[in-house]
Amino acid sequence: MRAKRDVEVVGDQLKNDKGGAFVLASKTFVYKKIRREIEEMTIHDIANGAPSKGRYTAMVVCWLLGNGVLFPWNSMLTIIDYYIYLFPKYHTSRVITLFYQPFAIGTLAILTYHEAKINTRIRILFGFSMYFMSILLLLILDLATSGKGGIGVYVGICIVSGAFGFADANAEGGLVGDLSCMESEFIQSFFAGLAASGAITSALRLITKAAFENSKNGLRKGAILFFGVSCFYELLCVLLYAFVFPKIPIVKYYHLKAASEGSKTVSDDRQTQIVSIEESVKSDPNQLQRLSNKELLLKNIDYIADIFLIYLLTLSIFPGFLFEYTGKHSLRTWYSLVLVAMFNVWDLIGRYTPVLKPLNIESRKGLIIAVLSRFLFIPAFYFTAKYGKQGWMIMLTSLLGLSNGHLTVCVMTCAPKGYKGPEQNALGNLLVLFLQGGLSAGVTLDWLWLIGKGW
Repeated sequence: MRAKRDVEVVGDQLKNDKGGAFVLASKTFVYKKIRREIEEMTIHDIANGAPSKGRYTAMVVCWLLGNGVLFPWNSMLTIIDYYIYLFPKYHTSRVITLFYQPFAIGTLAILTYHEAKINTRIRILFGFSMYFMSILLLLILDLATSGKGGIGVYVGICIVSGAFGFADANAEGGLVGDLSCMESEFIQSFFAGLAASGAITSALRLITKAAFENSKNGLRKGAILFFGVSCFYELLCVLLYAFVFPKIPIVKYYHLKAASEGSKTVSDDRQTQIVSIEESVKSDPNQLQRLSNKELLLKNIDYIADIFLIYLLTLSIFPGFLFEYTGKHSLRTWYSLVLVAMFNVWDLIGRYTPVLKPLNIESRKGLIIAVLSRFLFIPAFYFTAKYGKQGWMIMLTSLLGLSNGHLTVCVMTCAPKGYKGPEQNALGNLLVLFLQGGLSAGVTLDWLWLIGKGW
């Protein structure tokens, strides 16, 4: 490429030049050449359809990575009936979530504050590797104790839950920030993958429960199967992000574009050239300026509030309420599993409905109204659990999942539009931070359902 040859020529000239003026002029020249080449490439590629090269491959990989981000955690939640059997008095479904959230939100807050200086590629690979090691430790813990439980095992499970939160902050925050610099379809595919992990684990749990229900240690056998599948899948995600995703043409295109706008978080072959040049370019100091995190927060406070309230409401009901406060029905031990499965399936469907333009809510006021109206689910669930039959509860749980998925994608795809690459990355991290904040607040409020229940 022309810019690459220019860099090499100027590099040779710099070896024999001792004048600071020529150094600055040469680096400025090369930087502007790279900028011009990127602009020309953008116009040319759009005209010839080149940016679409690898688009569907990237969407599939985004879906798989999104699935991997929550697959271990959803596996733990899906086999919660096994842990409830081992630890019947410890409210396991709520306690492990309380361990998960502080690690997730604390780590994410630190990473969001320093996001502009962190290599996103290394951050994401570290997150998936942490997931792999954590789920492997969970498997070893169960095998070493032969599934006998005990306080030591319970503490170990809580520690692994915290490790999941740490891994999620690295993987999810990094990926959302990275994908926010690209096309909205990638974000939609990623969040659909997040929901798919819940739907897949629920389906697998129903299958394993049916297969092992009448066998000795059936719950434990199903749990071990989940641990093994999760280990394999997280290793697959490490390989996908390390060797496949960054080499997709459209991904390289957007990474190069983000680097040209001053991003230091992307890992492109030419990023080092651009960054080293920009540090010496003083002739146009405004060309790489970006909004600070505080400015982005203030400009997008409604989107931030939307994503926070969506997950505050959802996690105040799911999964704790569905496991402990739905009464006894004809489905017996299958009841809570069916409710969780219906939530996950409709959450997945809801993350595809914004693809239909008439259903996609792009109005900022419309999003706020839709988000606030979901709080009607609280009295609806209370009275349905108290007076309604299981069919009504299944329908209500399905609507909770559908609205959760739909509104999540609407917010996450609309918010980054109109910003430069570094700002989109920062805003993506901020949105995930407040999403985790909503999760934490919802998990805490979920304990209020226990008032008057003898605990």
